[in-house]
Amino acid sequence: MNHENFAEEWINAWNSHDLDKILFHYADDIEVTTPMITLATGGKENTLKGKNDVWEYWKKALEKFPDLNFELIKSTAGVNSVALYYKSIMDKYAVEVMFFDDEGKINKMYAHYD
Repeated sequence: MNHENFAEEWINAWNSHDLDKILFHYADDIEVTTPMITLATGGKENTLKGKNDVWEYWKKALEKFPDLNFELIKSTAGVNSVALYYKSIMDKYAVEVMFFDDEGKINKMYAHYD
């Protein structure tokens, strides 16, 4: 799959608010690093590991932001990776860099916000 198709699928999954559709793109051993985790945990951590922990975190995030709607601005491709630049929640802009395993699932993701 090319990065444009992936980006469209990923954005649509998030905008559906369907955790199964969202998590379809991620490996069981996913590692997510984002400053939003730091905000949610009061500065205690910034990385989550494993699909179960990520599911719990994103479930709470979707409940907190029921009007969540991401708007893709640009996607780029790298070696076994993509970077998506999009308008996120709270009028923030985000860049997420996602790395894929051999099965085409995201196993590492770093998010950056302005």
